[in-house]
Amino acid sequence: MTTTTLNPGAAPDRPDAPRQDVRIIGLIGLAHGTSHFFHLLLPPLFPAFIREFGFSYAELGLLVTTFFVVSGIGQALAGFLVDRVGARPVLWAALSSFVAASLAAANAHGMAGLALAAIFAGLGNAPFHPVDFTILNKRVSPRNLGHAFSVHGLTGNLGWAAAPVFSIGLATVFGNWRAAYVGMALVALGVLALVVWQRDLLDDRVPTATPARTPAGPTAQDREHPLAFLRLPSVWLCFSFFFFTTAALAAVQSFASPALTMLYGLPLERTAFVVTGYMLCGAVGMVLGGFLLTRTERLERNIAAAMMLAAVLLALAGTGWLPAWPAALGAAAAGFGTGLAGPSRDMLIRQAAPAGATGRVYGLVYSGLDLGFALAAPAFGALMDHHWPGAVFLGSAGMLLLGVVVASAVGRGIVARRGG
Repeated sequence: MTTTTLNPGAAPDRPDAPRQDVRIIGLIGLAHGTSHFFHLLLPPLFPAFIREFGFSYAELGLLVTTFFVVSGIGQALAGFLVDRVGARPVLWAALSSFVAASLAAANAHGMAGLALAAIFAGLGNAPFHPVDFTILNKRVSPRNLGHAFSVHGLTGNLGWAAAPVFSIGLATVFGNWRAAYVGMALVALGVLALVVWQRDLLDDRVPTATPARTPAGPTAQDREHPLAFLRLPSVWLCFSFFFFTTAALAAVQSFASPALTMLYGLPLERTAFVVTGYMLCGAVGMVLGGFLLTRTERLERNIAAAMMLAAVLLALAGTGWLPAWPAALGAAAAGFGTGLAGPSRDMLIRQAAPAGATGRVYGLVYSGLDLGFALAAPAFGALMDHHWPGAVFLGSAGMLLLGVVVASAVGRGIVARRGG
């Protein structure tokens, strides 16, 4: 029988908590930003690959699919590994895989070499959510967890923003795209050196606030099969939540710029900044979301309000009713709503996780993110091919509303489980 006990394993409040929490949050934030940085290992330099190897965008798109398929499968499995051996050694292995991915790309002479780089990058990306949230939940004081989740999401957005600037910038300075990948290898190596140096702060095997077991014998938790958590509806609801919300994000990241150009006739070089604005608004929302999280117990209500705001703004942009620039600004501002929901989303998943299965739950749930990226881009791309640019924004809004429905179901389940 599957238990429904909430995870009590958060770190206790300590006299030195503020300073130590800041260091832990900063290290995990840097690591998470690095993982998002390597999401964009290959795409920014696709034009260089086309010039040198003669590939089409469709062929290069398979590299993105390869990355997210490897990452998605690996993420679901990585949670088991984190629960078994601890998060810290898995983090070191993930960063080492990014080094290997960069070197593989730097030495690529065709599709096989680039595919190898995508595989290494996907393997490196796979463990980050089970690793990050296991360490944060166990090492950060409960009163600071909301801010920890806020910083975690913020650094992910910053990693996405930094990658194209870094890789394209180095390729331009050195006149050689291979130099960009040597630089990216050094970035991963530097972060790896830092987390190894500060390894004591990231040890998730230290004693926590979990109540000691009585010597009366094995508990129901001890007798459970490692896959027992898969019976929990809340786990699959959280997986669905990530699929829907990531599908919306993938549509905006990939097609908001050309869709606005088709809908409103705005120059493509200007609508490109809408995606940047969306990510920056998301970053601001995540910072404020960390404070919002501490002020309410019904986290699904935070998520619903924030994501419905984002859905309305995206839907308005997709209708064509607004003047051109207000529509573009509204689409960018929608990122604030999705960012505001982020910390509450991560805490809601923590509350839904059964005791002792944190890594496994985060691994499976966040693999919905990879699936959303892998499937949404070609689906929304087909809408663009059929000259339905408004469907990009309307579809994104619909995905966010489905996420609201799922988050509400998770919240109701948690309240029922607590007997409230």
